Amino acid sequence: MGIAKIVAENRRARFEYFIEKTFEAGMLLTGTEVKALREGRANIAESYASPERDEMWLVNAHIPEYGHGNRNNHEPRRPRKLLMHRKEIETLRGAVERDGRTLIPLRVYFNEDGRAKLELALATGKKAADKRETQKTRDWQRQKARLLRDRG
Repeated sequence: MGIAKIVAENRRARFEYFIEKTFEAGMLLTGTEVKALREGRANIAESYASPERDEMWLVNAHIPEYGHGNRNNHEPRRPRKLLMHRKEIETLRGAVERDGRTLIPLRVYFNEDGRAKLELALATGKKAADKRETQKTRDWQRQKARLLRDRG
C-alpha cells in the first residue's frame, strides 16, 4: 500500500499518544471538500473520531471552503462520516467505551485510485513523564546522528 499524496498530517499525535493499531477509512465528502483537499488544504490537529450508533464520525477536522465554490460550498468543521467495515467499527467502539482509548486521525491522503482516505489510530494518552522520555530519546538520536556525521 503506497501512499500517493499526503494532504494533512497530525504530527503531534505520536508525541501525545501511544499508537497501538492503525486503520484505513474512507471519508464521505462533498465535491467542494474534495477540491479543497486536492489543493492540499486541511487541518486534522485537533480532530478525533467518534463511534455513534453503527457509524464512525470524524469530528472537528477543518477542511477550509473551496475558493471557487459558490453558495453550495461546505461547512469547514462539519462532522464527516467515515467509511469502515462494520466489524472494524465494533472493535473500535469496544476499545473506546470499555478501555477508554482514543481514536486519533494520523493523516489524510489520496490513494493510488485518487480516493481520499484517513489513517486512523487507536491510541492511549501519554502522561507527562512519558512525553519527557520521548523527548529525551529524540534528542539523543539527533545528537548521535550529529556526532556520527561530524566524525565520519
